[in-house]
Amino acid sequence: MVHIRPVSDLRNKFTDIEKNVQGGDPVFLTKNGYGTMVVLSLEAYCKLIDPVEYELDIADEAAESSDVRLTHDQVFDSLRRKVDA
Repeated sequence: MVHIRPVSDLRNKFTDIEKNVQGGDPVFLTKNGYGTMVVLSLEAYCKLIDPVEYELDIADEAAESSDVRLTHDQVFDSLRRKVDA
């Protein structure tokens, strides 16, 4: 279920928002009718970033096991060639 609340509810009705978030649902907060932020449980946030963290760990290990270093231009030139191919 989608929960959209004014940002003032974060202060005034924190326990209600907390219940929604702990139930697994994100809460979208608005200010003056426009979306400003999303509140997630720590578990939901970790599920979002774990794949990224895993890939960054692999990249760190690869960097530690190799002396090869590329410049910014080398990396982007290689990416441009792949995109243009």
